[in-house]
Amino acid sequence: MGLDPADETERARGPGSSRERLAALRARLSGPGGPAVPHPVLPLGLPGVDTHLPGGGLALGPPHEIAPAEPADGVAAFGFALALCGRHLARIPGAALIAAAPGQPLPHGHGLAGLGLDPARLLLLEAGGDAEVFRALEAALHARTLPVLIGLLGGGLPLKPGRRLQLAAEGASPPLVLILRPAEAGLPNGAATRWRIASAPAARDRFGGLDNPRWRARLERCRNGRGGDWLLEWDHAAHRLRLPEPLARDAAAAGRARA
Repeated sequence: MGLDPADETERARGPGSSRERLAALRARLSGPGGPAVPHPVLPLGLPGVDTHLPGGGLALGPPHEIAPAEPADGVAAFGFALALCGRHLARIPGAALIAAAPGQPLPHGHGLAGLGLDPARLLLLEAGGDAEVFRALEAALHARTLPVLIGLLGGGLPLKPGRRLQLAAEGASPPLVLILRPAEAGLPNGAATRWRIASAPAARDRFGGLDNPRWRARLERCRNGRGGDWLLEWDHAAHRLRLPEPLARDAAAAGRARA
């Protein structure tokens, strides 16, 4: 009895058949306990926040969207992105690319120093528009030489450019990709997380010196994770994010009460 034509076709294709390719794809996309390799992440160093994020941190590779709560919070949102950038650069060698569309906030030396960022490790590209920002980020992703990419947009992150960035980021040693957009309603896109950032009154550090910036950070969307809302503070001395001390004590007390 002869083989079914479909079986003959499958055999002719050999080990690279569509069935085997589909099985390999399913293995890569399998859930916890499967053979899929965990995605590298950037932990924020705050257990109360990291537990909301799949893998315990911001996934490296796919873009993360950051938007101000109100138009007046644009600088605060940019500061939050730079704090994340500084945290990642403290863990890994290399430089960060900031590609900015016209009219977007730009970093300055004093603010960078307060966030623990060395200006020599930042590359600034003033693009002619959002399309140029996307092209610069995509080219940097393909080059695989920069550990942090930040895009400052005049508009939103459309689905197609977001998907192109995600595809370009696939592979070994993916970078941290942050996309800042205006406060207006965002477009549907493939961002792994969506953050809404508002400024909050700063606090003096424990030496009575520099103000520690604070942000009201709301995680509006998190693929395979949970949303949340936190008041976060940047510690100028330690160059890290933290919960303001009264909130940290309250969170610790709540944890002991549940134990």
